[in-house]
Amino acid sequence: MLEYKIIREGGQEIVITPIHGKALLSISQLNKGTAFTAEERQAFGLTGKLPFPVETLEKQVERAHLEYQSLHTSLSQNSYLNRLLNTNQVLFYKLVETHLEEMLPTIYTPVVGNAVQTFSRRFTIPRGLYITYDDRDRIEEILENRTNPEVDLVVVSDGEGVLGIGDQGIGGMEIPVAKLMVYTLAGGIDPNRTLPIMIDAGTNNQELLKDPLYVGCRHPRIHGEKYRELIEKFVTALKKKMPQVFLHWEDFGKINAYENLQTYRDVMCSFNDDIQGTGVVALAALLAALKKSHQQLKDQRIVILGAGSAGVGVANTIAEYMRHLGISDIDIKNCFYLLDSKGLMTDISTRASSYQLFYLRSREEARAWGFKDTETITLLDVVSHAKPTVLIGASTVQGAFNENVIKTMAKHVKHPIIFPLSNPTDKSEAKPEDVVEWTHNQALIATGSPFPPVVYHQQPINISQCNNYFAFPGIGLGVIAAKAKRVTNNMLLAASKALSEFVPSDSPLLLPLTEQANAASREIAMAVVKMAIEEGVARVEKDTNVATLVDAHRWKPHYLPYRRN
Repeated sequence: MLEYKIIREGGQEIVITPIHGKALLSISQLNKGTAFTAEERQAFGLTGKLPFPVETLEKQVERAHLEYQSLHTSLSQNSYLNRLLNTNQVLFYKLVETHLEEMLPTIYTPVVGNAVQTFSRRFTIPRGLYITYDDRDRIEEILENRTNPEVDLVVVSDGEGVLGIGDQGIGGMEIPVAKLMVYTLAGGIDPNRTLPIMIDAGTNNQELLKDPLYVGCRHPRIHGEKYRELIEKFVTALKKKMPQVFLHWEDFGKINAYENLQTYRDVMCSFNDDIQGTGVVALAALLAALKKSHQQLKDQRIVILGAGSAGVGVANTIAEYMRHLGISDIDIKNCFYLLDSKGLMTDISTRASSYQLFYLRSREEARAWGFKDTETITLLDVVSHAKPTVLIGASTVQGAFNENVIKTMAKHVKHPIIFPLSNPTDKSEAKPEDVVEWTHNQALIATGSPFPPVVYHQQPINISQCNNYFAFPGIGLGVIAAKAKRVTNNMLLAASKALSEFVPSDSPLLLPLTEQANAASREIAMAVVKMAIEEGVARVEKDTNVATLVDAHRWKPHYLPYRRN
């Protein structure tokens, strides 16, 4: 663990540390580079180790941005930013904060997908902690080896269900690292109080197992009792060492994602972004779309293509909000049509898992449509017969929302709500420009990956990005500020409602712009804190000034003065 502390003296924060010389320059959390003052250089044995001028953080950002722009591929830019994070943490966050719209896609989706796939071939400096099945009886020891002594937030993955690219083994570590970057950039969560963890349970990706440079465990994924044992021992150790930490589950396979969340949701303060975060931001976009089209949620017919953790997570969040509105489960169920890779899921679908059962349509309905074989009802079949008002993609099937599907949908609804949410970009169910053209610009669109504005009749149309970075940073900030014991459904619904109300009603967008992510996260955090207090799961006083509390937990990248001890 790092030997330093921050004290407040005379209204100013000061870093106190015995670390000096080359060691100080090599620690990302402490390095200021050319911004060390002359006095600090003298005190910490840095005189002559740096160029003579003392520079501001802003001057360093200017130089770093020039270096970033000189790189010609998004993956090389991603590598550069990660190296910078390993060199100077404050400079990294100030640079990306200053150029958020330009750089967020580079450190997060869609470029992080490429970084995951090339992880072993680019591996140099490790971040976070790695836990294998062989480590199952010494996880407490591993947790003690963390760099940051005080941790508020852990993001953990086993790399089985990464984005739309599936099992990536140890390369999945890129995702917790990227998620924590976004937690800081959008939510203001102190990066010195976070920890990425990779549970290396093996991989079933044969290309990785055959790769001589693969740095993960070279065996098929453990499963069944062995897997459950590993997760149980991980959670037990984490709870013992960091009892109040916020545990974020990320990119687990769809079965394990649901089982882990349900098993440990009340054991530790837990959250699964693929399930709950996706649901929160999709519900927010849907509420905004309904407001703009003057429709009611209870009147919608919602088709979701993709029955994994993301698709069912979206359905669950929308369904929970409908219950909040007083709609019965029977009426809620009648609103949804869930499709997996083989078609509409009905009550004779032998492939259905427990978490999908609520959304199965009846075989009688399918037969009433004229289908004898209810196991192979396609998306176009469902759109033709169910006449949906909302079409959501979580399938990672590029182009699944084709011209025939979209035009058939548009015949039956004036303003079709269409959300191709899969990412990276090449996994999106539709391109926004096609949807705009096929619906004559009548569709209300939000995509999971970033797309440039669409030009329609010589007018630019901005496309809302329905990305989880509008949800999880604010949720995490609110949970940490409230010291919440758990994340309740109502806290998540409060987050959706706050996000849906952030964009003015006269805006053509459904969700904020990228540069507004930080401000939107603050509103979400306050809504989460208020609901946590209302539901009695917060560990703060009921009369707490919520805005003051949230702002006190927001970290900003800036240099502090140093004193040697």
